[in-house]
Amino acid sequence: MDSASIADRLRALGGVARAGQIGASRSMLARAADRGAIERVRKGVYALGAHPDVRDAAAHGGELACAAALRVLGVWVLEDRPALHVWLGPDGRAHPHPSCACIVHRDAGASAFGIVPIVQALVHLAACCGGESFFAAFESAWRLGLLDRADRDEVRRRLPARFRWLVDLARPDADSGLESLLRLRLRLLGVSLECQVLVRGVGVVDFLVDGRLIIEVDGRLNHDGASLRHKDLVRDAEAAAQGYETLRFDYALVVHDWQRVQRAISATLSRMRIASLR
Repeated sequence: MDSASIADRLRALGGVARAGQIGASRSMLARAADRGAIERVRKGVYALGAHPDVRDAAAHGGELACAAALRVLGVWVLEDRPALHVWLGPDGRAHPHPSCACIVHRDAGASAFGIVPIVQALVHLAACCGGESFFAAFESAWRLGLLDRADRDEVRRRLPARFRWLVDLARPDADSGLESLLRLRLRLLGVSLECQVLVRGVGVVDFLVDGRLIIEVDGRLNHDGASLRHKDLVRDAEAAAQGYETLRFDYALVVHDWQRVQRAISATLSRMRIASLR
């Protein structure tokens, strides 16, 4: 088998495989690696064109899992310090590698190389990172069309019982994980809100509370642009002209300064409710 055939075989196997799966001799694989046609990940494991995280997971001995798998799939993940999560099955052997800081996941099944199924990644995330992270990622995956009804049901079935209510609460219309976090946190505080509400003259707002308070979460990168900032200000001015009050929060506030966000919302609602009684 020549180097081109070995490369084609590796591509067909998903970009990472053990030598025995490729079907070439050790000497053939060594020559192909020496020529740069393929990459030797570790002893007996080779790669070609695989995502760097998938390659590093294979170097560690398994499949990309949990938050790391979801990031590669484009799912919104709440994780300040991105780590490499690797699924090794119930008893797979770990292989530490240069700069290794892998988080290992072990549960039933036979691990291979690549990316774990999204249902498994979400179940991993709940156990590893908690309910908030799971909820935001679940809603993001649903919005992206990565979860059908059967997938959502399977996630719920496989989750620990304490997380299942989050699947029941989830919906597919959050524009960002920040919206998911804010809605979940406000629900836990007993604040009832409407989501993705069309306000005439303003447009669709993220949240509406008590019919008068608009809450917007600027989780999209394009809000850094001056023209889009101006557009937001125009929306806020039009909302004020119609008697609405607007609170607007960004990623840093929601994720790193939640107590300030909570105080702002609570104080605004209290003031508005007192005014309505006069």
